[in-house]
Amino acid sequence: MLALRLLNVVAPAYFLCISLVTFVLQLFLFLPSMREDPTATPLFSPAVLHGALFLFLSANALGNYVLVIQNSPDDLGTCQGASSQRSQCPPPSTHFCRVCSRVTLRHDHHCFFTGNCIGRRNMRNFILFCLYTSLACLYSMVAGVAYISAVLSISFAHPLAFLTLLPTSISHGKRQSAERLGAVLGSDMFVILMLYLWFAVGLACAGFCCHQLLLILRGQTRYQVRKGVAVRARPWRKNLQEVFGKRWLLGLLVPMFNVGTESSKQQDK
Repeated sequence: MLALRLLNVVAPAYFLCISLVTFVLQLFLFLPSMREDPTATPLFSPAVLHGALFLFLSANALGNYVLVIQNSPDDLGTCQGASSQRSQCPPPSTHFCRVCSRVTLRHDHHCFFTGNCIGRRNMRNFILFCLYTSLACLYSMVAGVAYISAVLSISFAHPLAFLTLLPTSISHGKRQSAERLGAVLGSDMFVILMLYLWFAVGLACAGFCCHQLLLILRGQTRYQVRKGVAVRARPWRKNLQEVFGKRWLLGLLVPMFNVGTESSKQQDK
């Protein structure tokens, strides 16, 4: 339990550090390199378009991250503590989390990167957080590949060029002068390592987002699947509306609190 509580503190700090490093690289490396194009118009220059898109993705990722924490699942005070008290809660839609020390409605899982349980109230914000984190990481990877390709004159035409980027950049630097090799082993090498990290995090978040969407279409949570709890068959549109609400398009573009239907709220009580 001590290890889980420690992970509950380390994982959010790790995510915030990665976010800060990404912002620094975008601001001081990628954007300045795009301003060097003399043929681009000031309004539609690559730097402006890249900055606007990255800001949109990052704002949605961090905004939904904050909402996941603020919009915590319901804390059922009568269900906390002893097992005799927890037995009063309806088992199909509630679960006692030992890390959070509380029982939440329609519990899905505990997310260590947010340090919070994912349940009925913040499920939509969590899915959008995974979606925009994946898009921001993959887009940062593309921008980083363009930067490395321009700085080190490395071609990515070969399908396996990205997988062999690290050894190729080291061998490329050894053929350069000692000063250039130091630069490769400095900021450029750090960017290359971040490319692999962005790629891994982007794929992981995308896969997790797709998995959660499939469970929502079936009207299930990860906790119900793990425990083998049977759920009532309903149309997939109602399952989506229960999580994303009626104003789903607005929530897709702007971070906002979850807007569930009244029937779904009454169903979980």
